[in-house]
Amino acid sequence: MNGWASWATVPAGRRGSWAVLALWALLLVPALLLAGRLGEVEQNDNAAWLPGGAESTAVVERAAALGAADTVPAIVLYDRPTGITSADLTKARADATAFGSVEAVVGAVRGPVASPDGKALQTVVQLRKGKDGWEGLGHSVDALTAIGAAHADGGAHSDGLGFHVTGPAGYASDSIKAFGAGGSLTTITAVVVVLILLLTYRSPWLPLLSLVTVGGALAVAEAAVFLLARYAGLVVNKQTGFILVVLVFGAATDYALLLIARYREELATRQDPHEAMARALRRCAPAITASAATVAAGLLLLTLAELNSTRGMGPACAIGVLVGWLAMLTLMPALLVVCGRRAFWPRRPEYGVAAPDGGRIWTRLGDAIARRPRTLWIGTALALGALALGCFALRADGLADTEQFTGHPQTAVGKQIQAAHFPAGAGDPLYVVARADAAGPVRTALASVPGVLALGEPLLTNGQILFTAELSADPSSRDAMRTVSLARTAVHAVPGADALVGGTTAIALDTRDAASRDDAVIIPVVLLTVLLILAVLLRSAVTPLLLIGTVVLSFGAALGVSALVFRHLFHFAGTDASFPLLVFVFLVALGVDYNIFLVTRVREDARTLGTRRAARTALTATGGVITSAGLVLAGTFAAMASLPLVFAAELGFTVAFGVLLDTLLVRSVLVTALALDTGPRLWWPARSTEPPTSARSETSPLRVT
Repeated sequence: MNGWASWATVPAGRRGSWAVLALWALLLVPALLLAGRLGEVEQNDNAAWLPGGAESTAVVERAAALGAADTVPAIVLYDRPTGITSADLTKARADATAFGSVEAVVGAVRGPVASPDGKALQTVVQLRKGKDGWEGLGHSVDALTAIGAAHADGGAHSDGLGFHVTGPAGYASDSIKAFGAGGSLTTITAVVVVLILLLTYRSPWLPLLSLVTVGGALAVAEAAVFLLARYAGLVVNKQTGFILVVLVFGAATDYALLLIARYREELATRQDPHEAMARALRRCAPAITASAATVAAGLLLLTLAELNSTRGMGPACAIGVLVGWLAMLTLMPALLVVCGRRAFWPRRPEYGVAAPDGGRIWTRLGDAIARRPRTLWIGTALALGALALGCFALRADGLADTEQFTGHPQTAVGKQIQAAHFPAGAGDPLYVVARADAAGPVRTALASVPGVLALGEPLLTNGQILFTAELSADPSSRDAMRTVSLARTAVHAVPGADALVGGTTAIALDTRDAASRDDAVIIPVVLLTVLLILAVLLRSAVTPLLLIGTVVLSFGAALGVSALVFRHLFHFAGTDASFPLLVFVFLVALGVDYNIFLVTRVREDARTLGTRRAARTALTATGGVITSAGLVLAGTFAAMASLPLVFAAELGFTVAFGVLLDTLLVRSVLVTALALDTGPRLWWPARSTEPPTSARSETSPLRVT
């Protein structure tokens, strides 16, 4: 505490506050310039998502020597419900010729080929990704669409000629457009935060100061991530970018709420705002620091993941949390003391006047829990366990291309048309690389695999050979993944072939397998790490175990409810393979936050009131501010639903629901009931913090924050 006492005088001091503001102003000038360049270093191609040691990754690397690694197929579809006419065929052929003039087109355009039912045409165009990755593919697909739009009416009429671009290139184009909505996500998140803060404080200035601080933290975090990506090899993508925005807004605003609550409390007992802020920082900084350390540690453990996308997200988001922590313990205090009591206008806290009692509901809840704490915590735990049974309905083995979006983009519609008129796997084959001298046996092995329709002409270069294999199933389906497994078994058995199977379907399979491995490795390590941090913070063996148990129950319940909602209400086909791990890290780390805020207050008050009385007063003192913090965090994650992506909607819903569950039920009822039932044993094996019975103040006024 002495260290915090010395440090707190700097941002709270008369001169120190201005020095802190000057330092942040100097820092923000280059940060704002660099933050805007984060998109320059984003890697959104397959290499940014693939498991580093996966077989499909090795195929990409080996195919590079054959000149086939940097191309992605775009499947162009024409359909007419009454049947393709000769004029339609002429138009499609003209389009095929025009497609060849698009700069990114590689090799010969294949088609148009008529469907067996005569109602559709299909043309396959190979597109070079180039240095811009997904963005480059998006521009190329737009060029193809512009050519086709000149000859088709988009299927607007029942007898119109429909035109759609689908396949991997079409999916990449629609994905980049969906992620492009990330700019509006920042605005929506900011609006959500401001509205909740306005409702909480009834002041226009406190939300503004919080928004300025969070915005500064986000700019510095994005600048730091940009520098690490540019010069230290950190892999970031658009998924990391939008989660970083949500996490910084949510976590940093939570810290602001706790700081403001303590500051307001101290303004009632100290006339000088500088002294009040210094004391507020000394009292809340340890809990805020422990919270940030817990979240950052959990995120950094994502570097143990095999999935490149998950591994890169960990450090980037940890940086965001730590910068938010630093801003809320330096910039925010400086802004508050410079503004003085005016920051709370029109409800300024007055010296010597106790803050309005806003904790009556929490006092009554604490009294109710105190009557039968054991019954309540057992009943609550059983209820959470029952909700967790819904996890058995969760399908976390990935989403097909047509299942990735919440709406109906061009790719999804095109996929449906393709499936209705052509073999499902047409245009998106497997890629098999092998030694050239084993070409015959490898080809024979591939041809014998159930689910493989046809083999393309091989490409031979430098002693290596590349085969393509068309599948009978939709390349993004689970049936296609089973075909990949069979194909790998077949070609691996060819002696001396050194054969590997890759392609879009193989990437999806390897991603799913890597995600399962990441779950098994990282989840136990995160639990152990959080447990150790809690043990160090609380100097107890009992409390960390109880708190970990509550957040695991909360996570299970949130995941179980979400699985049922996804299937029966939203009608989503499943979840991304990395979904359970990301939800676990966010909910466990963020859920422990609120338990830290509550239990550290219990420990503080237990010295004068005793543990059981302190549990009730801590609930009253922290109930309002922690609930507001939970609403802010839930609101920021719920804002992710503004992105037209199933992954974003699922992650946002589950984390938002889990945070609310943790805030309103787990922290307020389950943890409080456990503390009341356990009593002084909560701090074992540390010495009891209980005061002598005669010294306990059973009539001490409750401090409401």
